Amino acid sequence: MIQAKQELLAALAAAIAEVSPGATVPIAFESPKQAAHGDLACTAALQLARPLKKNPREVAGALVEALNRQAAVQRWVAAMEIAGPGFVNFRLRDAARQAVVAEVLHGGDDFGRAAPNGKPVLVEFVSANPTGPLHTGHTRQACLGDAICNLLDWQGWQVTREFYYNDAGVQIATLAASVQARLKGLKPGDAAWPESAYNGDYIADVAADFAARKTVHADDREFTASGLSEDLEGIRQFAVAYLRHEQDLDLKALGVRFDHYYLESSLYTSGRVEDTVARLISAGKTYEEGGALWLRTTEYGDDKDRVMRKSDGGYTYFVPDVAYHLAKYERGFPRAINIQGGDHHGTTARVRAGIQAAGMGVPAGYPDYVLHKMVTVMKGGEEVKISKRAGSYVTLRDLVDWTGRDAVRFFMLSRKADTEFVFDVDLALKRNDENPVFYVQYAHARICSVIQQFVEKGGDVATLHGADMTLLTAPSEAALMLELARFPEVLHSAAADFAPHDIAFYLRDLAGAFHSYYASERFLVDDPALARARIALLAATRQVLRNALAVLGVSAPQRMDRDQPALETA
Repeated sequence: MIQAKQELLAALAAAIAEVSPGATVPIAFESPKQAAHGDLACTAALQLARPLKKNPREVAGALVEALNRQAAVQRWVAAMEIAGPGFVNFRLRDAARQAVVAEVLHGGDDFGRAAPNGKPVLVEFVSANPTGPLHTGHTRQACLGDAICNLLDWQGWQVTREFYYNDAGVQIATLAASVQARLKGLKPGDAAWPESAYNGDYIADVAADFAARKTVHADDREFTASGLSEDLEGIRQFAVAYLRHEQDLDLKALGVRFDHYYLESSLYTSGRVEDTVARLISAGKTYEEGGALWLRTTEYGDDKDRVMRKSDGGYTYFVPDVAYHLAKYERGFPRAINIQGGDHHGTTARVRAGIQAAGMGVPAGYPDYVLHKMVTVMKGGEEVKISKRAGSYVTLRDLVDWTGRDAVRFFMLSRKADTEFVFDVDLALKRNDENPVFYVQYAHARICSVIQQFVEKGGDVATLHGADMTLLTAPSEAALMLELARFPEVLHSAAADFAPHDIAFYLRDLAGAFHSYYASERFLVDDPALARARIALLAATRQVLRNALAVLGVSAPQRMDRDQPALETA
């Protein structure tokens, strides 16, 4: 069906050009909201009506006439109907739908993957300062960032995953002071305990290992403790390495990896911050007022100009951000994407303004931003706010320990990034159809069970490519094949929109189509040709479920337990 849709898109383009030469409307099909309306729908007539100064249904009629002259339409379309204000609905021939089974089996693990485009993209996400365990906001960001990287990889991009953090700022100084206080025998609540100190149990763990003179290894650094409570610089470096290691363990538990780590401190030590400020001054984009240095960000759409250098000589936080993003561009990444919390909404305009003001030819709108809202965690019908380990919030590790990696990743990716999200621990633990990740994974396990029975009865899965797909004519089979054919398009649009939740929605639709098929038809029937064709369809469905789950970083188990086992009933 992939080939059929490509040929039909070309036919649609030719028909539009015939009806309205020079028209620039999108060449695309949509899925009808109701299966009874057909297999594909086209809204081009509605878009062409105004420039042609004609009634949309009249344009739709002309479009249908032009389409009927196209060879691809004659080959793949059984009927076309004009509906509503001017929609054109297409009813495909059985052969068009049936072709997708062989296409999926042939594509295998790469079905839906686009050819490499040779273009690099840098995706920055998590980027948490090493001052404590990763929280639920970091968890959502890690899942989003990793899935977006996977989507871009599937679309042919050369993806680099980057983690940016500060190892020498005010928060890090507070971290070092907190550990030092623990080393001196103090604890939260003591009169001498620093007011701004971090109170979680992890501070005591860092102090204990420092006192024991341990060596800690993180993905990007390592350090050996001196054990001396007065060694504040040593405490700082050890604490940073210790908590970076803890972050690595958290992210590994979630199945997230990074290709590169970038230190904010390096922007200062390398002179990039000073160079960026000098560039902005020489470009005439700054002015001094009240003892401070200001950037004319209003020239680039910001609501007011922003202070770059305060009257005390220190730089505001967005200045190193500008330097960092100029460095991204100079490092050979003409496209960059930042996954950040919604609290960064105010920084996007000023960072982009600083980049443009530098006059380096960076494209407007660089970088792209995906901003997400925070997560509320519910357990036992009540909101959970406290983690003993962190001291004041639920951690990434808490969620994984409570529910498992798959549930965390699927749930975090099941909503648009910019919407509020409630993570229901109790729902994530349910082993029934109420739990969306179970619902999808159980579809995969059910298929594995049926295919295993097919093999035990003497079937050969290696020969499924040659099955007679023309036997797949049941309505539930047609619906399932249409869902399989949607996968490449869903991948493409999800990558373009930075919307991995579209994959989660698609998986539920695909699982639903399969479960309906499972309920309506038998697979291991007496007719060997029909049985083989249906097992081929199941194998293709299993493959697409596996591929889509892989994009989200979720596993595809071959066996799962529930109230009723995943077994075919003869």
